[in-house]
Amino acid sequence: MATLIDMPKLSDTMTVGTLVKWLKNEGDPVASGDMIAEVETDKATMEVECFDDGVLIKQYCGVGDEVAVGGAIAAVGEAGEEAPAAETNTAATATSEPEPAPVAEAPTPAPAPAAPEPAPEVVVPEPVVAASTTGSRIKASPLAKKIAAEKGIDLATIHGSGPSGRIVKADVENAQASVATPAVAQAVSPEPVEPAATLEAMEIPVSNMRKSIGKALVASKTQAPHFYLQIEVNGAPLAALRKELNSKLANLPPEHGGTKFSVNDLTLKAAAEAVRRVPAINRSWEGETIQQHPNVHLAFGVAIEDGLVTPVIRSAETKGLREIGAEAKALIKKARGKKLTPNEMSGSTLTVTNLGMFGISDFYGIINPNNAAILSIGATIKKPVVNENDEIVIGQVMKIGLSGDHRTIDGAVGAQYLQALKEILESPSIMLV
Repeated sequence: MATLIDMPKLSDTMTVGTLVKWLKNEGDPVASGDMIAEVETDKATMEVECFDDGVLIKQYCGVGDEVAVGGAIAAVGEAGEEAPAAETNTAATATSEPEPAPVAEAPTPAPAPAAPEPAPEVVVPEPVVAASTTGSRIKASPLAKKIAAEKGIDLATIHGSGPSGRIVKADVENAQASVATPAVAQAVSPEPVEPAATLEAMEIPVSNMRKSIGKALVASKTQAPHFYLQIEVNGAPLAALRKELNSKLANLPPEHGGTKFSVNDLTLKAAAEAVRRVPAINRSWEGETIQQHPNVHLAFGVAIEDGLVTPVIRSAETKGLREIGAEAKALIKKARGKKLTPNEMSGSTLTVTNLGMFGISDFYGIINPNNAAILSIGATIKKPVVNENDEIVIGQVMKIGLSGDHRTIDGAVGAQYLQALKEILESPSIMLV
């Protein structure tokens, strides 16, 4: 007997999934444990597993279709077996409500149709009978006729000053363009020409991931009262440490401890270390309670084509710089391949976002629900600074912003945390102890 394969619930917030790729076609043999399709959830692209042996006898939806959780996507049975009828529960039928029947109303007499406006006509006024006309012939010198043609002047509108009312050169030069000419031009003026397109026009469908991002960030921005703090850090010591570490380790093979650290690796490690000094930053708003967490589950932003994901490094405060760097690189690779699992993107207690690689010097992120704060790391910029001897020198300045949830923490907690982070970044070797 055929078995239906339903759209699984692949994340806590998932209500629909979009089928993005079939990995097995109708008629293909399948075994328990085979992956038959790829589905885009509100967080990532996941594979759907088959739990029966047999043949894929029916695909109930096509690539690009949205199917509600629990809706059938495929049937597995024996070769030649007829597929059962199934309800796919596409997003349109699963989430939409029937429109109410229209309420009958007394008929209202239709208004009499308005008389159509007459189309504009080209009105050419009758030419003024000038002294230069005799019957239908206009008396004008050859030169006057030539100038009138060049200027677009109707000779019938000109009173000639020559003998017997003949139109001469001076008459034409002093004349205005005839009334008929602008009337025609106004009535038949060409329609405006659309400028040539220089950029590609696109209509981009909203993916499940983008819908989820929009919903979460609107909720965060409207429900969590954000406050903002910023601190300037001397980035020279951090840059010097990174340069020294990479000069010693970057060219070594991995089996001999070779690795390469990014500024992001160092700031993630520093952010986790600073929580040890100010644990109150590691809280979350739970409605009736405020939860202070025993471990730092550190999320960090990764930009991908469909939006932004925030993979999580668990218990980051217990891990060394090398371990954090390796885990961050692995999570970034999975994020860009859309292979992150829901568990790898949930449960964060603090978030770090970094736009320094794009040259952005300072900004503020939107808090990741239900964290108490998000850190925003800017680029290290060379600029004039005053040193300890009151001398103006060239310094390397890094600006770090903090957006805080005022329900969970106060400004003083955010300020203490930034101060602790500044001390660690300006003496970064203590992270290695």
